[in-house]
Amino acid sequence: MKQVLQELGTGRTVLTDVPAPQVLGVEVGIATRCSLISAGTERMLLEFGRAGWLERICQQPARARQVLDKARTDGVVQTIAAVRSKLDQPVALGYCNVGVVIEAGSQTGGLAIGDRVVSNGPHAEMVAVPRNLCARIPDNVSDESAAFAVVGAIGLQGIRLAAPTLGESFVVIGLGLIGLVTVQLLRANGCRVLGIDPDSSRRALARRFGADTVELDRGQDAASAAEGFSRGRGVDGVLITAATDSNEPVAQAASMCRKRGRIVLVGVAGLQLERADFHVKELSFQVSCSYGPGRYDPAYEEQGADYPVGFVRWTEQRNFEAVLDMLAMRALDVTPLITHRFAIADVAAAYELLVSRAEPYLGILLEYPRTPAERIAVRTLELDIGQPKSCAQQPAIAVIGAGNYASRVLIPAFARTGAQLLGIASTGGVSAAHYGRKFGFRVATSDATSLLADPRVDAVVIATRHDSHARLVAQALQAGKHVFVEKPLAIALDELDELEAVWRPIPADRRPLVMVGFNRRFAPQTLRLKVLLDAIDSPKTIVVTVNAGPLPPDHWTRDPSIGGGRVIAEGCHFIDLARFLAGAAIARSQIVYASTLREGAGADGNASIALEFTDGSLGTIHYLTNGYPSFPKERVEVFCGGRILQLDNFRRLRAFGWPAFRGARLWRQDKGQMACVREFVDAIANGRMAPIPFDELLEVSRVTICLGRTAPVR
Repeated sequence: MKQVLQELGTGRTVLTDVPAPQVLGVEVGIATRCSLISAGTERMLLEFGRAGWLERICQQPARARQVLDKARTDGVVQTIAAVRSKLDQPVALGYCNVGVVIEAGSQTGGLAIGDRVVSNGPHAEMVAVPRNLCARIPDNVSDESAAFAVVGAIGLQGIRLAAPTLGESFVVIGLGLIGLVTVQLLRANGCRVLGIDPDSSRRALARRFGADTVELDRGQDAASAAEGFSRGRGVDGVLITAATDSNEPVAQAASMCRKRGRIVLVGVAGLQLERADFHVKELSFQVSCSYGPGRYDPAYEEQGADYPVGFVRWTEQRNFEAVLDMLAMRALDVTPLITHRFAIADVAAAYELLVSRAEPYLGILLEYPRTPAERIAVRTLELDIGQPKSCAQQPAIAVIGAGNYASRVLIPAFARTGAQLLGIASTGGVSAAHYGRKFGFRVATSDATSLLADPRVDAVVIATRHDSHARLVAQALQAGKHVFVEKPLAIALDELDELEAVWRPIPADRRPLVMVGFNRRFAPQTLRLKVLLDAIDSPKTIVVTVNAGPLPPDHWTRDPSIGGGRVIAEGCHFIDLARFLAGAAIARSQIVYASTLREGAGADGNASIALEFTDGSLGTIHYLTNGYPSFPKERVEVFCGGRILQLDNFRRLRAFGWPAFRGARLWRQDKGQMACVREFVDAIANGRMAPIPFDELLEVSRVTICLGRTAPVR
């Protein structure tokens, strides 16, 4: 199928072939009929992509500071690679989609095949959208009109926050798509509306919808016009639907309002506010969040958990429905807002119009061919990669998961080994197609099971979210495939037990290799440290300090059912590292949390882990999220036999009390990812044992899960 993507690094917009997305439990698969280009949002993305480095830094100074901090701790080369990888990721454009349901998951809340729906799906021939981000279209509303429901919901949410009452006076600053819809919705609320925009044609449309306007090009003063419009009292509220960096719209809104008036920012404006503008009048100022309650809440949007209507009357979905009802009742008319129509095949011309502004535009619609469902929902795509760069003697690899770590680290590492890159899968299909073409895979798919069943595949690389790791490893083993799984191996003890139950019955001479991406034990400085330690026959005291930094409260890693929590998701790396350096099994373990909540219940992971090994060695891991970013992210210190070794960020190794060794420093950070992958591929190619014994993987995983699910020790 075809989808519109933006190359963030260059700003170029392309219509490309990608596999159709998987339709999961709470999702519906929609064959698109038309979609609306959101002029403000999509033009901003295009202009950012086409901007130079200096312009981008000026637009996002906070991100620039993060890059500088990373350069100080990880090195310039590593940082440049990370930035380039981020800019290489394709961006799916569009969020105003109309189509017909052709597939339905098992929990779609009543949505069924054949329903005509609006959704926030992107510009693509087929989209997969969770049920709470879809709404059925009334029979008397056309596809073209329904395409405005999502941008209409953005304006409607701003109105709900402003809480207008019958007879109040409102100003709308910015008469683009959202502004003109907002004018009509305010009029439907029984409000008097004054519209402000420098474009005379947009002002004319606002007047057509029943608003008064300020004739800026004729020298009319906006503040004076608002004073007269409000009969000298000041307007009751202002909705800012413009997109600008200027502080002027907010300051202007404050001057127009009556005492205790309301200002709601729906669009984008500068926010360097003057206290005096708000203090005397006791004005209310609020920023509206997109379509309404539920936005950016994974439980609502991704998992389909609705809010009780008795407590949250208007959600994203119910705002969609309200706009569609207004269209059905003819209280909202969007037909005059349609200025251009383009076939999806001509999308490049549509975006050129958007950026060049060669002629006036408002609503730009993309139209799609009525392709049969079976021709759209094709989930495996053969890629034209030319002559393969891999070595035929090396194992054939399939990758499941094409996120940031897989694309930036794992796939390039496997490519450098000369392994045959056979297939790559991602749920949405877009990243699989993009990285499949970039690295020379033969097949891109959104159906991971097809790769597990492919007899050409020797080994499977699993780089998905953590809750799927154990299941996919088990399926790969049952299919006779070697497995490289990015940590953790599992996030629950029952998953680990089931995995072991699959592994044990396989005859030893036919067991596939299992490798977990515990790369730090393969880092060159770690190996150098290990050689030094092995020469001393006495227990070791190992101290690992991890300056991990905080994650947003809703980050999936912190969700115990998806990511496992930070101790399980990330702490496993350092438990394995301590196990490797000690060279002995873990006899006892304990964890103490700094938080009042245990990690599994949502704490950020501030914890101290104590390990006791069977040879008398001790390990302490301080996993901290409350540090400073420019401090070394990872530090390893080992005390033994009257000597000390200290390793900072896998770059600088210092020795204290070692007569023949004073230290070593690498010119760039190396955490061992390449060596970890190479060991796995070489073991398959040469019929060797797994680089890490399976029983040791189980041991580290079991200890980590027990610690991550343990209540705090006080």
